[in-house]
Amino acid sequence: MSWKPRNLGRYYLGVLGILLVVAIIPIREAFSTDIKPSLDSEPPLNDEATVVSDVAPSPQGGASGFLHAEGAKIVDSQGNEVRITGINWFGMETATFAPHGLWSRRWQDMLDLVVDLGYNTIRLPYSNDIFDPASKPNGIDFYRNPDLQGLSPLEIMDKIIDGAHERGLKVILDRHRPDQNSQSNLWYTAKVSEDKWIEDWKLLARRYIGNDTVIGADLHNEPHGEVTWGDGNARTDWRLAAERAGNAILGVNPDWLIIVEGIDTYKGDGYWWGGNLEGVADAPVRLSAPDKLVYSAHDYGPGVYSQSWFSDPAFPSNLPDIWNSRWAFVQKQGIAPVLMGEFGGRSVGSDKEGVWQRALVQFLKEQGISYTYWSLNPNSGDTGGILLDDWTTTDKAKQAVISGYQWPLMR
Repeated sequence: MSWKPRNLGRYYLGVLGILLVVAIIPIREAFSTDIKPSLDSEPPLNDEATVVSDVAPSPQGGASGFLHAEGAKIVDSQGNEVRITGINWFGMETATFAPHGLWSRRWQDMLDLVVDLGYNTIRLPYSNDIFDPASKPNGIDFYRNPDLQGLSPLEIMDKIIDGAHERGLKVILDRHRPDQNSQSNLWYTAKVSEDKWIEDWKLLARRYIGNDTVIGADLHNEPHGEVTWGDGNARTDWRLAAERAGNAILGVNPDWLIIVEGIDTYKGDGYWWGGNLEGVADAPVRLSAPDKLVYSAHDYGPGVYSQSWFSDPAFPSNLPDIWNSRWAFVQKQGIAPVLMGEFGGRSVGSDKEGVWQRALVQFLKEQGISYTYWSLNPNSGDTGGILLDDWTTTDKAKQAVISGYQWPLMR
């Protein structure tokens, strides 16, 4: 069975690293399994409402920078093709409630680095716990980052977005986890109902309305497990849930791209979590504004999990056919643009992982497919990051490969 394990390597090792570097960080990250609601009932009703302001203090930007789709291309308001060639900066989805690395560096320096390295977009993961007033950002050196002292998670998100605006960067918001502890198979859990998932998205959509730094909503990270596509089951059909959430967001903020990830298994064909878009051919997502739809896939190498195709004698020449059949066909056939929302690995050398990673970058470039690389952070145990463990030194070999396919800033 093809799947993408989530282990201590990617997130929890990162949290342990924080504890070693910053002694004052509270031990709050729980090592729990995904919460799976019973499939004998409908998605749980909305939780008790949490009062959180949905207005950012000083939104930046204007309507000129918003993006939309024209066939398989992403274009700006003038109709010029653009490509998202960005990077993931994770941490807000964990118990730190802030992007990681701020125990070592100023947040402004991290954004400067993203620009210096040639990326034009940040995919910013978060969990629904950031809306809880009890969630207090930690793991931050407030000597280096005094302006973050006393801020809520949402106010830190505001800071990052305003800083991105000043530098010409775009931001994609990624609902990465329902809570700080772990990912979930489905878009809802026993703790975070579908209603709350949608209402929190609407809150963010209102908060950043008119702010062309924020270009899209990645609705739910890596649907997998019991999730289905196109079978009409309200409890498991991700395609229908994406339509409900996407249309609700567009009803509040019509400027955003709605980013819909794949699932893992479609009609018995298993792939990476969130990486299988085969269902699009039979049951495409229907939005009230079709030109705001972007599909997304995730793809990884043998350093994450040893899929069968890595040991195929035809490797690596078999890779394009695998990618075309699972996700690239969506863009190649002109259905909609595709964003490779996550891919990454430690090696870019002559081993299988390095060969895979270099081949994928070349494939994305040849096909004109957008991406956000995983990750800026070094504390992603199974892939590492563009930064090394000191949070200062760049992995030059890895960056050299990624920089072979980058698009200018979208000012």
